[in-house]
Amino acid sequence: MEAATTVIRRPELASSSPVAMTDSSRALVVTAVYHLSETGRKASLLEGGDGHAVQRLRVSVPANRLHLVAVNARGEARLKLSPRFEADEGQRIRRIEEPPSYDSPPTIDQLFSEAARNHELDRAYQAERSAGRTKRRDSEREWRNEVAAAFLADPSQRALVHPSPSPKRCVLVTSQGRVQFDAHDDDLPARDVPAEAHRRFRADLQNARARKQTERADGLRVHEERKQAIAAWVATQGSSEQRARHAAGLLPMEEAIEAMTDQAFASLAAYPRYVRDGGRCLQAFLRQSPRYAEAVVAPTDFKSVGRKATTATAAQWAQLQEVQAAVPAASVVLHVRELTWLVDPKAPRLIQHTLVVSQSVGAVVLRREYHAPDA
Repeated sequence: MEAATTVIRRPELASSSPVAMTDSSRALVVTAVYHLSETGRKASLLEGGDGHAVQRLRVSVPANRLHLVAVNARGEARLKLSPRFEADEGQRIRRIEEPPSYDSPPTIDQLFSEAARNHELDRAYQAERSAGRTKRRDSEREWRNEVAAAFLADPSQRALVHPSPSPKRCVLVTSQGRVQFDAHDDDLPARDVPAEAHRRFRADLQNARARKQTERADGLRVHEERKQAIAAWVATQGSSEQRARHAAGLLPMEEAIEAMTDQAFASLAAYPRYVRDGGRCLQAFLRQSPRYAEAVVAPTDFKSVGRKATTATAAQWAQLQEVQAAVPAASVVLHVRELTWLVDPKAPRLIQHTLVVSQSVGAVVLRREYHAPDA
């Protein structure tokens, strides 16, 4: 009978004392990428190299120098030659994305030395950037707190209504643009801004609602007073037909006011009334010029701007005095109307003068406009 034989397929597992590898005996093979200048490419060819501008070299890095190695997410290890860092004249560290360039093929020690220098400058660069970010954050925080303090101290300031302020956040318009304040993320006093902005926003809404209600009540009151004034005039001055229609509620307010105006300004019947036909007048005015002989002014092609006159000719002043004497209880004002053709802003502008006559009868304002001499 044959003796049984034991086969150990993985002898290292059978060892009672595992073999320990020291860091000095471990190494990582990485890629070193650098550039060669034209002089370096010539030197590479002379030494039997390929003379390429971009050189990729596989080097073995001991475990105690792995701080000179960078490994990306795909597990690709490379020597820290790029990005590289340099200190300028002001001792500010600049980041340069390209690998270093050599005028002759570098030795392994030179590459390690460059990687070590790059590693130290990288740390200094990151520290410098971190300090800069901290300084900017502190400066921004201080500025935000100043803006917040000014907002809280000035009851007239408001946050943007779109988006509308909430107790948690709001947006203010500052000298540096729009800035959002957050009750959770900001420090005091900036975190108090959203609640105060929301309180002011709600107060403004309530005030606006109350103001609209007041305006509506005033409008209804004035409308009722106008109706009463018209009813009184119709009862005493209106014709039998007007009284009948008014009693039936079928007399339009506009018609009644027009009749009241006719009666109040009956002494001005000889004066030509101003008719709002600016388009026709402007077209006739433009066609007096050979350049605009074919001009056509549509109702939407012109703009009319009116204002009180600041000067008056002798003829205008004389007519104003005549009208004022004819209706002593009325207000007579000389107005200027300027009509502009929107199709050609360089076209001549038509200037018209009118006399605006107005008189109040209770809550009803009677108004009529008459032509005045243009010179």
